[in-house]
Amino acid sequence: MEEDSLATTEVLSSLSQALANLVLGDNKIRADAERLLTEKWLATQPEAVILALAQLTRQAQDENMRSFAAVLLRRLVFRPVPPDRHDLNHSAPRTIYDHLSEGTRFLTERALLRCLREESVDSVRKKVADTITDLALGSMERGRPWPELQSTTFECTQSPTIGHRESAFRILASVPHLVLDQDVSVVLRVLQGGLKDMHSVDVCHAALRASSAYLTSADPVTRAQAAGLMHPILDTLPPLSHVQLAQFLRTLTPLATSQPILFQDHLPSILTFLIPLILAPLPSSLELSEATPTVGNPNPLGPHPNSLAFPSTPTAANPQGNTTVNNPAFLFPPPSSVGGGSSGRSIPFPRAPTAEDEARDQMRRAALELLVSLSEARPSMVKKCNGWVNGVVRCCLEGMAEIRDEGGEATVRWTNTDDPSEDDDDYGYPHVFEESLDRLACAIGGKALLPVAFMYIPALLASHDWMQRHAGLMAIAAIAEGTHQIMEKELGNVVSLVTPMFKDPHPRVRFATCQCIGQLCTDLEEVIQDRYHQEIFSALIPTLRAPEPRVHAHAAAAIINFCTGVDGNTLQPYLDPIVEGLLTMLNAHSKRYVQEQAITTLAMVADAAADTFRKYYPLIMPNLINVLRTATDPEMRQLRCKVMECAGLIGILTVMVDAADPFLMYPITAVAVGRDTFKADSTEFSELLLQIQNSPTESEDDLTPQYLMSTWAKVCQALGPTFEPYLQYVMPPLLKSAAVKADVSVIEPDRPVTEREGWEVIETQGQRIEIRTASLEEKCTAFDVLLVYSHIMGRSFAPYLSQTLNLAVPALRFFFHDGVREAAAMVIPVLVSCAQGSDMINESFLSGVFSPLISGISSEIDAGFLASLYKCIGESLRTVGGRAALSSPLEEGLLKATENQLHTLAQKRKARADRLNGRDWEEEKEDVMLVEEMEGFALDEMQNVLEILDPRHSLLIAVGSVKAMRLSSEYDSDANDEGNEDG
Repeated sequence: MEEDSLATTEVLSSLSQALANLVLGDNKIRADAERLLTEKWLATQPEAVILALAQLTRQAQDENMRSFAAVLLRRLVFRPVPPDRHDLNHSAPRTIYDHLSEGTRFLTERALLRCLREESVDSVRKKVADTITDLALGSMERGRPWPELQSTTFECTQSPTIGHRESAFRILASVPHLVLDQDVSVVLRVLQGGLKDMHSVDVCHAALRASSAYLTSADPVTRAQAAGLMHPILDTLPPLSHVQLAQFLRTLTPLATSQPILFQDHLPSILTFLIPLILAPLPSSLELSEATPTVGNPNPLGPHPNSLAFPSTPTAANPQGNTTVNNPAFLFPPPSSVGGGSSGRSIPFPRAPTAEDEARDQMRRAALELLVSLSEARPSMVKKCNGWVNGVVRCCLEGMAEIRDEGGEATVRWTNTDDPSEDDDDYGYPHVFEESLDRLACAIGGKALLPVAFMYIPALLASHDWMQRHAGLMAIAAIAEGTHQIMEKELGNVVSLVTPMFKDPHPRVRFATCQCIGQLCTDLEEVIQDRYHQEIFSALIPTLRAPEPRVHAHAAAAIINFCTGVDGNTLQPYLDPIVEGLLTMLNAHSKRYVQEQAITTLAMVADAAADTFRKYYPLIMPNLINVLRTATDPEMRQLRCKVMECAGLIGILTVMVDAADPFLMYPITAVAVGRDTFKADSTEFSELLLQIQNSPTESEDDLTPQYLMSTWAKVCQALGPTFEPYLQYVMPPLLKSAAVKADVSVIEPDRPVTEREGWEVIETQGQRIEIRTASLEEKCTAFDVLLVYSHIMGRSFAPYLSQTLNLAVPALRFFFHDGVREAAAMVIPVLVSCAQGSDMINESFLSGVFSPLISGISSEIDAGFLASLYKCIGESLRTVGGRAALSSPLEEGLLKATENQLHTLAQKRKARADRLNGRDWEEEKEDVMLVEEMEGFALDEMQNVLEILDPRHSLLIAVGSVKAMRLSSEYDSDANDEGNEDG
């Protein structure tokens, strides 16, 4: 065979024709070509196919054919093949590459390298580089070096051809291990050459990617030696266009996240360069004030007169952290204004955005992402950089005030929408700036951020521009989570700033006020409800009657947040106007999302008000039943589900339920109305539920079955033992849902993953698996409901006990969903109790329960679920009389499994202590404490089981010893007092 000929003429001809057919639009021809390639050629002559593809990649006359051959070679070479039953080395990888001879691998690699050097078409060369990258990575994984690739790549970085240089750096970016063993000075010289390439931005970007990969992959010593590479990296940024700069900044961000310390010496320069780029440009008709803020002098005019007097973060210039500092926040809004006081910054696009506007937007967001990522990766570092927090906060706030609302059209669409959930961009609102402010607050804490933010926010709320008022409110909502500990001290001032905005003339500002109050109620739960309920409700309740549907619906949503952290006595004085407003929304409104929100809020108010909700039952339940009776159209599916949920919850309020009862899905603490009162409505309500259950269900309807299961469980809680007649109707579909198998498909390695709604992709044991999440949630809900039925119905549940137990025991090993396993572990002791009360306990029953539990303990590696298994055994043992119920083999198996788990837990704790000994493990403290807390739960439940067997059991000493090995005990006292203010 000639040197340039890797495959026979016959193979080349046949394969060329197959490839030509693969790119045709005719499905049948393409399918036949695929079958010919995979079932005939690849199955019988894999080496010939690989060599032919390599030769076609280099020598095919048509560039499209060369490109397609390279892509196909990349896809096929690591495709799994069926295991050879004669191959005894079953642990070996099973891909085509692993079955190729060394000669074929060498010829393929040589052909690709020659193609890389010789190919003149950029698009083909890039495909070849990608194929080389995959081959190199696969080869390295198998411990097989490819020295020719290293020399060829270095050679191409010095090529006079732009495409060669760019492809070489593309390979280095994906395979940085090619140069990790090289002299650092040589590598830096090569990378710097690419970064300073004067002829091609693409080469510069590829070199940037390669530099980032090198710095990320290098060991700490090499990384320290290569830190000087940051200068040429950052020097690539200033000359770039908006589109190019966005691309470069996005490439830098992962490096900032993984190696923030590399940026430490460059923070002032980064800030000086990026902040002006992120800030919205002033209209050309405006001139910048002489007092323009700069990084060096961020607030030439001083703080806003209405700023809150938060203490500032101590700095070298201000070691006490006094309120008056040398470099306070930027003044906001800027002094220049147009149009009756509106700041020119807040309306950067009074026209439809152009392509240049969009490119600049992408650049600004990429720049902001880099700043926020650095802040998250090393908060203490950025807080020491003068002007950093001020600059990033200002960028976020100005960006939040840039709502694109040309002529008010977006506001009209926003107000009149029939489905707010479809507003992905919220009609021009730039969510990215709000999310960035939220992340920044969580990263650096309230002590550093809150004083800066509230130098801006009062001025924003006082602005003539509705967009700035909107931004100020959304900013308070965004920073509440990260600054709540400090904000709590100034909460009265914050509430006094926010509540007047409920009367704002602009609907989107009033909507933002609802959002702000709702978020404050979540992030400062109980504190704000307890101290400021009167101020909030006096402003929030009238908003339920706002003329705009979105506003009064969001006011109802904010009430949900308020009710989460309030007791019934606090809520009681406000119930009349709240219920009246919600019923008006339910009955007098045509928009479904408003009705759905009203129903959801009613349910939450009822739950929070408990017994004080008694008098509203006659008003609400008939309304709910009427809606359920009339809302029969398919598009009203979600409304029906919300009504079922609300009516069922109000039904629960008819009984006294112990909130500490671990078996109930919906525990409350007081009686709202009498059981007889609900019984009068329960017949019609249950008949309507049966009608819905028996109606044809659309295949994509995952909501209705789950809501039905949950609602029936609530009705069971409300009716108690009198629910028995309905068991015959609800149990068959419930058992069917509990028996649902995981809908799983394995994704082929060469198939790209496309996101599908209702599906989740996970990686396990080297495979990518796609799971339908709706089926998992259905199964989990079913077991939750079985828990309720078996607990409440007692002996009446006996006819279904065996079926339920036969589903619950295998579910202990349902590894696709932790909730299913936990619910199964909880339901088993209740089933044992049900069997005890029905005289169904015998040796076979006990073996069927305890054997799989003991087996599960033997192999369980998750400490959290191990605790659940021991708790399940302990509760079941107490029910059936303790140790006497266990046969000798079962007891021996339990003790053996317990000994093994104690040994394993001790080894884990010792290894953890050895690994962290002498190290500063502050960054791991939270994770370690969580792991040890889960292990502690398991040890506690293990101790309980041993004490049931024998209060003086010898293994109890071992349990105590393993507990004493807790590494995080020294931090317990700190954990009670710690805050997140130091980042």
